[in-house]
Amino acid sequence: MQKVNRNGVLALLTAASLVFLLCQLCYYQFYLPPKNGAVFSKGRGRQSGQDSTRWMDLFRAAEKMGFQWLKILNKDPRLDGMDDLSGFEIPLHYIFKLASHAIHLVVFYERSGNYLWHGPLRLKQHMDRKFVPFRKLHFGRYPGAYEKPELLLVSIDDLKVQIPKNPSSFLEEISHSRFLECRYREARAFFQLYPDDASLDAVEFRKKAKSLLRLAALTLNNLGVKFWLSSGTCLGWYRQCNIIPYSKDVDLGVFIRDYKADIIPAFQKAGLPLKHKFGKVEDSLELSFQGEGDVKLDIFFFYEEDNHIWNGGTQAKSGKKFKYLFPKFTLCWTEFVELKVHVPCETLQYVEANYGPDWKVPVKMWDWKSSPSNVQDNGIWPVDEWDDVIQIY
Repeated sequence: MQKVNRNGVLALLTAASLVFLLCQLCYYQFYLPPKNGAVFSKGRGRQSGQDSTRWMDLFRAAEKMGFQWLKILNKDPRLDGMDDLSGFEIPLHYIFKLASHAIHLVVFYERSGNYLWHGPLRLKQHMDRKFVPFRKLHFGRYPGAYEKPELLLVSIDDLKVQIPKNPSSFLEEISHSRFLECRYREARAFFQLYPDDASLDAVEFRKKAKSLLRLAALTLNNLGVKFWLSSGTCLGWYRQCNIIPYSKDVDLGVFIRDYKADIIPAFQKAGLPLKHKFGKVEDSLELSFQGEGDVKLDIFFFYEEDNHIWNGGTQAKSGKKFKYLFPKFTLCWTEFVELKVHVPCETLQYVEANYGPDWKVPVKMWDWKSSPSNVQDNGIWPVDEWDDVIQIY
């Protein structure tokens, strides 16, 4: 077996670390995220001279030490549906091989939601599948999203390398990092069939809803409460990559196991008064907060049973209870209105459960008690509990 120069490997890792930092700073090389939408430079992805030089320095160093290397490119998923840009490819992974040793460089990019993203490890048909044992490369196999770590400069065998300042936190993120891209191509097709509402009312609602979602995300994240886009907000993300302008609210889901008594005070402190509180922690809890104007925030709490998950609903005037059943799901990251948020990984099943097989067709007249495909009657609250389980402010 060929003897591996340990210092040489560390030197290559140092060069790779510099490239990792470069990718954080340059964003997709050509993608410039201004405050009010995406603008693409005329360079169409050309690297600057300094950027290209750093990449070439890395490859030359690798080859000089005897490494073979493999570059894995794939399409920028956010450009799907844009005729002039959808075919543009970006580097996602580099594999360096020397004898039986391999270095896997996962390229991270900074996204407009102020987080880091990497693409999947997906080989094209012409690539050598025996180059390295790819099945053993678990990190970066699927698209992932991470908080931007603070980096710490350390010395290993007199070589300077950078690592996350809090390694345990970064490592903990790995198992929960899976990322789903919004379906931009399908969203474009949707708007060709159903032109977007560009009225002043729609624009104003989306502006308020985006601001409300941002404030809700900040509040729940500060409390350490995991949440996801639910109901109409989830449908808007999955179907059209945008907020549905006629929905009139923002919908979030939270597992009841993550409930904290601090939620209501935290939202009130953030300037969102409690509009209503239905149910109780043990059964059918939901909270509604008043945002700007007539836009409200609804938080539905979900209860897990053996073969399904459900959330409840309450009709205030009658005390009737309703139950909405969903197949079990896990959570993935996505980007929505420039925010890194969770959605159900099994999004299609989640949406179909709530909106049925015709979820692609906009429905403006919606009755929460009868329109959902997954709604069931769930009895009536005892009258002596109404003061506790039906609170309207």
